[in-house]
Amino acid sequence: MAQFRQVVLFTDTDGRARFREDSLPLTEGSPAARLSPLLPASGLQLRQSPVGFRSDFHCTTAPQWLFVLQGQMEIGLQDGSARVFGPGEHFFSADTLPEGATFDPSLHGHRSRQVGDEPLVTAFVRV
Repeated sequence: MAQFRQVVLFTDTDGRARFREDSLPLTEGSPAARLSPLLPASGLQLRQSPVGFRSDFHCTTAPQWLFVLQGQMEIGLQDGSARVFGPGEHFFSADTLPEGATFDPSLHGHRSRQVGDEPLVTAFVRV
């Protein structure tokens, strides 16, 4: 069965952000155009970030898909690891603040930054 690779940024049981890779089955469509089942979405937001953009550590307010349309985006975690996503790449951001927790920038969340000499353009699809 065909699969779609899904990179997931999530909040682990210890409250820290981590990456994992899942797969979504492509069970719909035809052999020439395999599709996933229809996934829910509540809105689309586009963002342009200039060369030099960087954020402090933060959590995603609501789970969302992030698609890089132009430029490169680095997502850094509290453990010092980072992943870079370029045009056509994506991840599912579910790194939300654990219920009842108060945000602690030394424990929770992830940081993001623009990489390279081209502005970063991203599309967020909220679920």
